[in-house]
Amino acid sequence: MSQPFTLPQFYEPYPARLNPHLEAAREHSKAWAREMGMIEGSGVWDEHDFDSHDYALLCAYTHPDAPAAELALVTDWYVWVFFFDDDFLESFKRTPDMQGAKAYLDRLPAYMPVEPSAGPPPEPTTAVERGLADLWARTVPAMSEGWRRRFAESTQHLLEESLWELSNISDGRVSNPLEYIEMRRKVGGAPWSAGLVEYAAGAEVPDAIAASRPMRVLRDAFADGVHLRNDLFSYQREIEEEGELSNGVLVFERFLDCTTQQAADAVNELITSRLQQFEHTALTELAPLFAEHGLDPASCADVLAYVKGLQDWQSGGHEWHMRSSRYMNGATRGTAPGDTPAGGGLPVLGGPVGLGTSAARIATSLVATLPKRLKSHAHVPFQAVGVIRIPDLYMPFTTQLSPYLDTSRENVVTWARRMGMLAPVPGVPASGIWDEHSLRAFDFALCSAGIHPDASLDQLDLTTGWLTWGTYGDDYYPAVFGRTSDLVGARLCTKRLAAFMPVDSGTAPIPTNPLERGLADLWARTAGPMTPGDRRRFRATIEDMTDSWLWELANQAENRIPDPVDYIEMRRMTFGADLTMSLSRLSHPRTLPPEVYRSRPVQAMEHAASDYAALINDLYSYQKEIQFEGEIHNAVLVVQDFFGCGLQEALGIVADLMASRMREFEHVVADELPVLADEFDLDAAGRATLTGYAEELKHWLAGILIWHRGCRRYLESELRRPVGVPERPFGGPAGLGTSAARLVPALGLVGQRRE
Repeated sequence: MSQPFTLPQFYEPYPARLNPHLEAAREHSKAWAREMGMIEGSGVWDEHDFDSHDYALLCAYTHPDAPAAELALVTDWYVWVFFFDDDFLESFKRTPDMQGAKAYLDRLPAYMPVEPSAGPPPEPTTAVERGLADLWARTVPAMSEGWRRRFAESTQHLLEESLWELSNISDGRVSNPLEYIEMRRKVGGAPWSAGLVEYAAGAEVPDAIAASRPMRVLRDAFADGVHLRNDLFSYQREIEEEGELSNGVLVFERFLDCTTQQAADAVNELITSRLQQFEHTALTELAPLFAEHGLDPASCADVLAYVKGLQDWQSGGHEWHMRSSRYMNGATRGTAPGDTPAGGGLPVLGGPVGLGTSAARIATSLVATLPKRLKSHAHVPFQAVGVIRIPDLYMPFTTQLSPYLDTSRENVVTWARRMGMLAPVPGVPASGIWDEHSLRAFDFALCSAGIHPDASLDQLDLTTGWLTWGTYGDDYYPAVFGRTSDLVGARLCTKRLAAFMPVDSGTAPIPTNPLERGLADLWARTAGPMTPGDRRRFRATIEDMTDSWLWELANQAENRIPDPVDYIEMRRMTFGADLTMSLSRLSHPRTLPPEVYRSRPVQAMEHAASDYAALINDLYSYQKEIQFEGEIHNAVLVVQDFFGCGLQEALGIVADLMASRMREFEHVVADELPVLADEFDLDAAGRATLTGYAEELKHWLAGILIWHRGCRRYLESELRRPVGVPERPFGGPAGLGTSAARLVPALGLVGQRRE
């Protein structure tokens, strides 16, 4: 059978090495698999299947320095996870049997007790249960409670999100790229593999930094590289033989409406980008992280050993894919599909192949990817782009505007003046970023009136205040700190802001500038009625946003266009999506169990909404950011850089991505929330709350689009006006009762008046 595409030339920056205990691991894992009932009589594998897949070779490549006992145990874990995957395919995906699959998966967490006091698990009844019970008991004595908790969670994600794949197969639904990458991390198991790297290397990540951005990015970039690489090699088996729909090549093929070869090449480009993001994070973010948390030398060494272990996994996983009969690996660049190199050996990827030769290919990989690596730092800022035409946007929702809109417009001007936002900060160069004309042109009350239409006047003023404060901070950081690349000053400013958000009864310091005064005032008015737990969660949304401003400044200092996946995931924070979504429900306290809000459908709904809203902003702010501010944090520019395409094509891709996220949002609301309500056995009030939350997000989405179409923040005439000049008439009616007359949008044009 010929291959559906030619494998691309891969970025291979790390040498693959083979563990000397390979044969012992092979012998042990085969005996263990037989003991667990995974070979003869399982109906999933026979001895030939097991031998040809050669999971011991995978582990010997991915854990080249592991001692013999640790390598044997890690190999057993991989035998188990691949057996689970194939068993789930035969038992439930081919049927498909959603009810049976859920019952099957619901039993498995009992075999991973995090607490020793949890008691013995139930008697295993299947090979998957026997294997999991045995592996957990052999592994956890050597690891901390923090590791057990993280590994149990990643294992549970791997198991439970198989239902997501099964549901997509049942519906014939191919996910969009953002949804796919996010979900593939869970169902694909690479975060689970990262946990085993900690075990095999004897190098646990300290709990104090396990959830930090650098460690999360390292884990996620590692996972994306592993999964997307697997998608290239497994496309033929999964799509042509198994009827799978969860494959990155297929996702790109459908989204970009391109050939399979073009989709495969795009996936490979993303692999390269993710691996280079991994390297960039390791080189630039770990040392500051160590210093910030005061890690001792032993803990720092553990983290570095863990990072090295993830690198070993990438290179070793590639070598195994090139050798395993489980995958398509017969043709690469320079050979035709179906061809094999002379002598029947492995194909040549720009250099020699065979045991011990992968290091010779590193130089070729580095040279091949150097132009792309340099290109991301070569953007010329302040290029004139002129007025752009916004593509047609898919927006199925609408919203009403609060009757208090005009009153809130006036109140926020009074508030901002009192906070000091409409004048320069004494002694701080470049801090005169707004005046009253600016604030009125930005019209944040219009946004809050749409996202929170049923708010009282006090609530609407509070929402408008938060939108004003967040945008002021977003403008203040690049003007004051970015101009001189003062990352230290920005970090100190951010750290001090946290002091103005006490969770308990602590007192805040005396504010010294508009950012601090505004935050102190808003926090006292917002957090007062909250429980400590709600305050802590609300504070986290604000800290995520302010921390993300530091990420933007660091990229700006390096003139580095971000990796597309890292950009989208950080954009949710730089946009303040969690903060602004929470503002739309300030008058609707959470009454559902926390597990409902942490569930995959609710998080998928929130992320789809967040991405849509942030991408709206990137379309409307493109001229402002690229031409007038010299920015690099814009999805249109990121798409131009990644695909090497022109502006119009990039605008279309962003609009298509927005439409796909909106359809995902609709799918979750219509199809998945009712199932979620059944799973948690919610009563009528609980179902109404869940449905009400989805309705609030619809208002939030529609309100944000109305604001972008109706405000003057992105008009060229406003961008060219120096701050501090006398206010001019807006060219439209003003005052109570006239706001509706100013909502008639132009036909998608940015840079022209809309009144």
